[in-house]
Amino acid sequence: MSTKIIILIIGILFILIALLASKKTSSNKLGIPLGILGVLMVIYGSYSSDFVNYNTQIEQVSTGNKLKITGPVNAVKVVSPIDKDSVDCRILTMGVYPESNDKDIWVLIRPTDDRYYPQSDHTNTSYKREGEWQVVTRFGGDKGEAYDLIIYEADASASAFFSATIEKWKEEDNYPGLKLEEIPIGAKEADRIKIYTRENCRGVF
Repeated sequence: MSTKIIILIIGILFILIALLASKKTSSNKLGIPLGILGVLMVIYGSYSSDFVNYNTQIEQVSTGNKLKITGPVNAVKVVSPIDKDSVDCRILTMGVYPESNDKDIWVLIRPTDDRYYPQSDHTNTSYKREGEWQVVTRFGGDKGEAYDLIIYEADASASAFFSATIEKWKEEDNYPGLKLEEIPIGAKEADRIKIYTRENCRGVF
């Protein structure tokens, strides 16, 4: 359970205690401060947690430049953003895949700390349909920071590992990244481009 959820729960408990205390005149001096503190904690916990951030971030998603694909698609490839593109803090990474592809597609970013960060939205894996895939991708570095944006094809075991890793990071509210040797063997690199952040993204997410 993340710190933000704990703050939210404690805030609700304080409000309940304050409501009970308000029924006793002698406890009003304790109830009013607890009630105010509880309301403030609920506001903070709600507005800094996924309950609110999910919807606000959806509205802020942008797309980068798009690569034109001609001819048949015979490999998993990213088409947006394009290599050496400058992107916003939160973008929709898009690509194509051949009809024969039955693997999950994952986007991992590698910033200058040399760690790997699997990307996901509420579906975890990239959304695939009719030869095209997409996934929400978030950047948290300085303006102009360079990132490797790497596309992996993952088997069921590797995909489960990435999903579990993201869930653990969210629970702990800590995103340490993966070392290269931690990438499961069932994840095979399919494509890689270099991109840059066009604005300061620190503390955005």
